[in-house]
Amino acid sequence: MLLPLDWQQPVVGATSNDWHPESFWFAPWGDSVTHKGIDIFGQQGQGVVAAHNGIRLYQGELKKGGKVVLILGPEFKLSYYAHLDSINQDLGVFIRSGDAVGTLGKSGNAKDKPAHLHFSVISMLPYIWRWDLSQQGWKKMFYMDPNAYLKTAS
Repeated sequence: MLLPLDWQQPVVGATSNDWHPESFWFAPWGDSVTHKGIDIFGQQGQGVVAAHNGIRLYQGELKKGGKVVLILGPEFKLSYYAHLDSINQDLGVFIRSGDAVGTLGKSGNAKDKPAHLHFSVISMLPYIWRWDLSQQGWKKMFYMDPNAYLKTAS
């Protein structure tokens, strides 16, 4: 878990034009108050892959996220993949960067929106200096801006 992260774009064929870089921590954002990730748009059924090596902690359905996968990677970073149309049922416990996670969709609270992947990066260790007085500012200690990681994606 102390090895450096080797990032990969999680939506097959997506480019930085497929998400709005300023949507991270945008408010207001419905019941969530702030947007704690980015939405990468594409075509329904487009492939979604693991952004890094890690251990699959969860796959299943959540009310807001719909069909989701949660992967623990190096540096104690979690990556969260939400609104999937389908989840790869052959997904093992040990994940390699680029392994098929599922397909792009509109599950959960995204059913009336264009197909997209909600992608979040969460640190299990708090970055205390990131806390501020903005809405839900204390959560900034844990939620990382995915843009910084995707800029390093190969």
